[in-house]
Amino acid sequence: MTATYTFDVFTSLDGFGAASGNWTGYWGKQGPELLEHRLALYREEQRMVLGANTYRAFARMLALSTEESEVRDPWVTRMRNLPATVVSTTVQGPLDWPDATVVSGDAVDIVARLKEESEVPLRSHGSLSLNRALMAAGLVDRVQVTLFPVITGQTGLDPIFQGGADFDLELIESRTLDGHTQELIYRPTLHV
Repeated sequence: MTATYTFDVFTSLDGFGAASGNWTGYWGKQGPELLEHRLALYREEQRMVLGANTYRAFARMLALSTEESEVRDPWVTRMRNLPATVVSTTVQGPLDWPDATVVSGDAVDIVARLKEESEVPLRSHGSLSLNRALMAAGLVDRVQVTLFPVITGQTGLDPIFQGGADFDLELIESRTLDGHTQELIYRPTLHV
């Protein structure tokens, strides 16, 4: 049986994964419903798949954070305690992640093998370039977009799908969290 692979990403309405300026994490729009929902998602047994840049960003953020900061939200702590595979040709072990291994090589081959061998679902939060390549290869089963109610036209960073292939999306689930944040789960199909 092939494991399901979910590309889990946060975005502004205009498609940016982050912003500079005075925006805080979650663009300042996190609420209790969003945080509880995220924790419930990460309570399930699964394996994280991270690219080098996302692994480094998470490791750096967590190392610099305090127990009280939003970086240490319970769902992030849970995510960090899940088994993880870091797909990279540049990251070297040992990793500052409790149950993570580095696998070097072609990301498409690595994730195809993980999907065949894993007994639990696979999830990647962020890792934009990695997931664009996996989508183009047909390895992403679900794109889970958490859409925050902001436009970051002047300060937006990390365009989520810039340079990616074209896809048709079938909406398979949606919900509104805290009255303003949308979670949309799609099944992507390469547009030909």
